[in-house]
Amino acid sequence: MAEEFQREPTQLYLISPLEVGGDFPERLKRALAAAPVAAFQFRVKDMDEHAAADLAEPLQKICAEAGTAFIVNDSISLAKRLDADGVHLGQKDCDVRDARERLGRDAQIGVTCHASRDLAMEAGEAGADYVAFGAFFPTTTKEVEHFADPETLTWWQSIFELPCVAIGGIMPATCAGLAEAGADFIAVSGAVWNGDEVAAVKAFAEALGLK
Repeated sequence: MAEEFQREPTQLYLISPLEVGGDFPERLKRALAAAPVAAFQFRVKDMDEHAAADLAEPLQKICAEAGTAFIVNDSISLAKRLDADGVHLGQKDCDVRDARERLGRDAQIGVTCHASRDLAMEAGEAGADYVAFGAFFPTTTKEVEHFADPETLTWWQSIFELPCVAIGGIMPATCAGLAEAGADFIAVSGAVWNGDEVAAVKAFAEALGLK
């Protein structure tokens, strides 16, 4: 009987709030020190690239010091400007092949696939490094048009080696079920930044068995 493949433990993926000025760098530093965080996504909207870069640079340095990948949301040009670790693309953004050509083969490129297995397979074929499914629960972080089922994570995990991310309204009490279903990463924002970031990150880490 073939030995069952052992997956790596599900990792934590933090997404920034839209407001990242003020004391946010200190909050990020505390959050990353609280428990292992695999990646941090810099997500701001409707902002001039120069202003966005000014806000991103101290956060990128904090991530580098913590060993956390720094991912830019939506903007390939900002990711290239910052020499970020990668970019996360929505379905309305540039495609994966364009991002790869502009950012190079070492960049981590993720794609939002909502609840669609077809979109996820297309992203994988285009060369994405991970796909993101969601939302799994109601969330106030962004308007939700698509809800995903944990079964999608299980299906993906059973067929593809490409990592998958679960996103959308996930709390410490609900993350373990999604990890068990097949999520390689749990992406969270409001559950961390809307309260005590240290307590929240520790709660997620405990639920996921991270040390």
